[in-house]
Amino acid sequence: MPTPASGRGFLWLGLVLSSVCVALGSETQANSTTDALNILLIIVDDLRPSLGCYGNKLVRSPNIDQLASHSLLFQNAFAQQAVCAPSRVSFLTGRRPDTTRLYDFNSYWRVHAGNFSTIPQYFKENGYVTMSVGKVFHPGITSNHTDDSPYSWSFPPYHPSSEKFENTKTCRGPDGELHANLLCPVDVVDVPEGTLPDKQSTEQAVQLLEKMKTSASPFFLAVGYHKPHIPFRYPKEFQKLYPLENITLAPDSEVPDGLPPVAYNPWMDIRQREDVQALNISVPYGPIPVDFQRKIRQSYFASVSYLDTQVGHLLSALDDLQLANSTIVAFTSDHGWALGEHGEWAKYSNFDVATHVPLMFYVPGRTASLPEAGEKLFPYLDPFDSASELMEPGRQSMDLVELVSLFPTLAGLAGLQVPPRCPVPSFHVELCREGKNLLKHFRFRDLEEDPYLPGNPRELIAYSQYPRPADFPQWNSDKPSLKDIKIMGYSIRTIDYRYTVWVGFNPDEFLANFSDIHAGELYFVDSDPLQDHNMYNDSQGGDLFQLLMP
Repeated sequence: MPTPASGRGFLWLGLVLSSVCVALGSETQANSTTDALNILLIIVDDLRPSLGCYGNKLVRSPNIDQLASHSLLFQNAFAQQAVCAPSRVSFLTGRRPDTTRLYDFNSYWRVHAGNFSTIPQYFKENGYVTMSVGKVFHPGITSNHTDDSPYSWSFPPYHPSSEKFENTKTCRGPDGELHANLLCPVDVVDVPEGTLPDKQSTEQAVQLLEKMKTSASPFFLAVGYHKPHIPFRYPKEFQKLYPLENITLAPDSEVPDGLPPVAYNPWMDIRQREDVQALNISVPYGPIPVDFQRKIRQSYFASVSYLDTQVGHLLSALDDLQLANSTIVAFTSDHGWALGEHGEWAKYSNFDVATHVPLMFYVPGRTASLPEAGEKLFPYLDPFDSASELMEPGRQSMDLVELVSLFPTLAGLAGLQVPPRCPVPSFHVELCREGKNLLKHFRFRDLEEDPYLPGNPRELIAYSQYPRPADFPQWNSDKPSLKDIKIMGYSIRTIDYRYTVWVGFNPDEFLANFSDIHAGELYFVDSDPLQDHNMYNDSQGGDLFQLLMP
């Protein structure tokens, strides 16, 4: 029988089985402003874990690696949907897409699903000054055209003025003319306003830190960086870090034979860029010419190194202002991005390359010793300095975790009461969380551990999902509007396998019909880490599905 996605989407695997509710007091329980830790939340757009601290030997990311060296780094963190707005609304509310009912870019969760509290809103209600810089919430109707103000923020969020030029003709091509290209290395002095959005966001964030240094209230500052989101518009000198002769292709650059068509995304957004249009690539599978594949990968990595410099300047300012000993720094991304794996060039899927994200937390005095007087934890590191050595992460966890855990974990790290687990259903509950509390990974003896964190790593599961309008790739397969969604792909990632079922979905009633299985995927991580060999039909996937039901 069809079942409501809100009640069964991932609950079909027993995700939110508990309705344990820890009663909150009628009054907001604010942390003491005299000893409260500040929060700096850095959210990056489309960043997969192609970083030195995640073992990538090519990418130069010294400042993020330095942050990792003082942090607890999660090696296996996953987003709940690999597209911007649904992912951000999910982890900022601590609810899964089947609860926010946002799978596209066309609704505001407070109107469409429920009046759910957000991470910054919770900190604001607990005495924090909350501030937003850059892309934190996805702009537009998904955050009510206000970045969820005034609920989430103490004053209006900041957006860099130069971001309006991101998709305009500012990329000088080989013909000397300006184009709206995918590959867009620029001379910054020649672009409109003589700057780029992420540079402006860093400058604004540093100014806010300077103002908050003397504030009597703790602060929650969220900084959202655009790069490496397309177009790859970055200072052209970063190309020099990645000579094309050093750029390899994806190890699995062809569409796997056993891939169900419904699982494939045809990367329509990059096809709209002028330089990609000129290649006249066939739809839906391509492929992109090999030399252009290398150029895409080069520009993605160059964008990551440019991003790294902005993170470096921001963290260096935290040091200079002597805030590093009183500020938690959390660093993550909304989702990954395929760089040719499975013949794909985008997010929009359930594969690891689209859902796997960096996640790390610096907690002063916990993940690293408090800096001595005059000591700098985060001195700026130049990615062009070839003498700099790769820094190892300070502490690492191999456990599978999810971005919906960000809400309870940040609350707990700051000493606030952790929101209770959500009942089923929870549309009527303003404050609760569907993600696990990760405090046990920090070995806090003075904080109560989440009793629902399993001790066996084989019991750990990360859940993702992605909608499709049809069984075969078409023009709107990447980003279908709610009304066009006919199929939902629900995916489980464990330490042993990734298992996905594509089932019928009714967008009018948010009904997922798990008896209507359109396709399945099963990949064993140890023997097939790139997820190229689909074993679903060989393993009687329908029977496996029944075994995994609660």
